[in-house]
Amino acid sequence: MTVLVRWLFAFCLLALAGCRVDVVVDLTLADDGTGELVVTATADAEVVEQVPGLAEDLRFEDAVAAGWTVEGPTATDTGGLTITLGHAVSSAEEATNLLASLGPPFVDVRLTRTSDGDDTITELTGQLVLENGFDSFADSDLLAAAGGTPFAADLAATTPEESMSVQLRTTLPGDIEETTGTEVDGVLEWSAPLDGSALDLTTRAVQRPGPTWASVLSVTALVLLAVWVVLAAAFLLSVARVRRRRAKRRDLSEESARRLEELDDRR
Repeated sequence: MTVLVRWLFAFCLLALAGCRVDVVVDLTLADDGTGELVVTATADAEVVEQVPGLAEDLRFEDAVAAGWTVEGPTATDTGGLTITLGHAVSSAEEATNLLASLGPPFVDVRLTRTSDGDDTITELTGQLVLENGFDSFADSDLLAAAGGTPFAADLAATTPEESMSVQLRTTLPGDIEETTGTEVDGVLEWSAPLDGSALDLTTRAVQRPGPTWASVLSVTALVLLAVWVVLAAAFLLSVARVRRRRAKRRDLSEESARRLEELDDRR
């Protein structure tokens, strides 16, 4: 079983008789495609009451060996426990592998980053689905060895929807052009259906390049050129007007001189 599946399955076995476990998975990516995947699980006070030594008994050596950081178990204000696992993400491929390691209800969840001209496109695909109820959290070897889901009789008294929740939250770079999630303050959210139905995760975000120093310089040069053209045109127009006025004055002077000569001749 994967790191999270083992951990979540252990919690689910404790989530009997009205106990509850809530899991939140946060995937955050920066503009360069790097980021972090954080998984937080919270068990309510009833789980802690049923298993008083739970905090001491939980072991995460395999998670640490797989590159995860572990915080907790930490007591909550209501008497429960919270455990947080985090893993750095260096690429879309690593994000896909980490999401695959979470196990159900994350089914074929993939993250890709591609280029289209100057645009960078980040896409999330896959489903949130728990096809076989609590059996989904046990691997085939455990089911075969136990002859079925451990504590099946106890688990029959509850359902995954009643005893747990799983939420996916993502922050992706760029403008969200398509998504099946709900956007809350820039974060996309999905709540996994735990009744056997599937929730599609199709999401597309596009990063478009902002203005660079070269583009700023080119725009500035065009503006200056336009201003120069306007000023040059205004200067040429002013010169033309002055020349016309001088020519008109010269013509008037010549006409006046001619008339004076005619008067003198008549005398």
